[in-house]
Amino acid sequence: MTRHYRAAGGRARNAAEKTADLWTRGARAATDLVPAAPRVDLVRAVERYFELVQRTVDINRHLAVRCAEAVGTLSGVVREKAESAGDLVRENAEAADNVLREQAEKAQQVALEQAGRAEQAEKALARQARQADREQARRAHKRARERYEGRTKAELSDQLAKRELPKTGSVDELIERLVEADSK
Repeated sequence: MTRHYRAAGGRARNAAEKTADLWTRGARAATDLVPAAPRVDLVRAVERYFELVQRTVDINRHLAVRCAEAVGTLSGVVREKAESAGDLVRENAEAADNVLREQAEKAQQVALEQAGRAEQAEKALARQARQADREQARRAHKRARERYEGRTKAELSDQLAKRELPKTGSVDELIERLVEADSK
């Protein structure tokens, strides 16, 4: 009987460790999907949580072993009481398993929410970068136009003729043509 409880405890421990490992790798993979986003490290919190779960499993194992030893020495009604205590221990182990699953799901949800927030932040940064690029291009274009502002149409036409560009159009069109040629 003790051997069965030990085996069950060992399997529960192995399952909890495998679950913790898989969950940790999954959380890391989820947070690594957005390399430019701030990293969220939930590893310590997950490790502490699974340490708590492991302690709970160890306590339940210890109780189960004690109950099994008592069952071996008891008889009759006392044995039935011990069996009900064993049922209670099993129920507690199942409850701990359920709590573990719920906490793992919550942690996964938190990781997904963090990834979503990181993605939103990345999009906002990209929008700001595009806006800054447009503003910089607008300023550069304005500076390029300043070279030709105040010149007469004849002066602008001479510049265009030197570059073998069309000389027709308004002063603004001539300036734009020269600015475009300068940027090439």
